Amino acid sequence: MDFEAILPELMSFFSKKNYKFAIAGAFSLHAYGLSRATADLDFIVELKCQTYLLNFLEGLGYETLHCSTGYSNHVHPISSLGRLDFIYVDDKTAEILFSEAQKNLMLFGYKVPVPRPEHIIALKVLAIKNDPSRTFKEMADIQFLMELPEIDHEMVKNFFAKQEMMDTYHEIKKRIK
Repeated sequence: MDFEAILPELMSFFSKKNYKFAIAGAFSLHAYGLSRATADLDFIVELKCQTYLLNFLEGLGYETLHCSTGYSNHVHPISSLGRLDFIYVDDKTAEILFSEAQKNLMLFGYKVPVPRPEHIIALKVLAIKNDPSRTFKEMADIQFLMELPEIDHEMVKNFFAKQEMMDTYHEIKKRIK
């Protein structure tokens, strides 16, 4: 995927509409020191922008593969423009997540906000809850993030407890050095 080709379009859209957003997925992990190959761009955005964003993406030629109040996935017929995934958050979650974003990632000349690692973990916990087949992949990322010195372990523990996934939490904690 040619991330540099689509990122300016997205940044312009978010800026013109004054929508809050943050990077997610592999690029958010990269901001904290874990690099891995990826074939898509993932963003967290305000739910209130969903309709406008879908129209914008369709205007660029993207096909919507899936859309719910929480997620949407899009693919472009020109393979270099690739796949885009969006996570939609309500106003309350948006206020917390975007105001607590601690880092910016320089991505092809753009300063892109990155959620704090605890919030990335919360998204990964939800991903496991919603699709258990993702467990092992997400657990590796969560373990990496939980080993960061700045992590608030009590906050992370609460995310797992809220999803009734304390067994998974304890399994990851056993692996942390």
